This record gives sequence, C-alpha cells and structure tokens, in this order.
Amino acid sequence: QVQLVESGGGLVQPGGSLRLSCEASENIVRINVMGWYRQSPEKQRELVATITSSGSTNYADSVKGRFTISGDNAERTVYLQMNSLKPEDTGVYYCALDGQRVGTGYIGRYWGQGTQVTVSS
Repeated sequence: QVQLVESGGGLVQPGGSLRLSCEASENIVRINVMGWYRQSPEKQRELVATITSSGSTNYADSVKGRFTISGDNAERTVYLQMNSLKPEDTGVYYCALDGQRVGTGYIGRYWGQGTQVTVSS
C-alpha cells in the first residue's frame, strides 16, 4: 500500500502564504511525476502544479507567479509554496504521485488524503 502524507494546510488571510508538504512511503521505487490538485465544492478536482523527476514544472494559469512547486526524489517529497493567496484558492489540496511501487512492474497513480486550505478574512 502506497501512502502519501500531506501537511501544511490551514486557515490564512488573503495575501498570506502557506507551504504544503507531501511525503510518499518507502515502497515507492521510482517517481515519474509528483503534483498537487485541489477541489472545492463548486469545482471538480483540478490540477494546481506538477513536477517531473527531471525537474520540469507545470502550473495552472490561475496560480502562475504565486505558487512554486519543488521536490526531492531521494526523499520522495514534494512541496507547494503558496504566496499571495486568494479566497478562490480555498479547497482541499491533494498530493498525487505517478510512480512504481516495489514489487510491481507498472506505473500507478497514487493519491494523498487531502489537506484543507482556507483563505478568508
């Protein structure tokens, strides 16, 4: 069983910052992509940012210039630095990993349990 453990969510005022972290369990032996998605009651789950094992990044247009994704493959960890937060950034943020679990021969998609981010005054 692959586990992704997220932390760093919370309540912040508009204009504030938060940093999310996600660590994958040790039974992941290969990482292709790690990333963050978010979901709010009004929207379907949407991509926020991804980072490949080679360091290439991709961002949703709505977060470009405000959010920064980074990762450490050796530590199986991905981070999301969120600055200049807006109320529309509110949602549950999910960590995702495309990678290979030990004992398998395929690349799977794994999800964290989600962490709540609320941007409100």
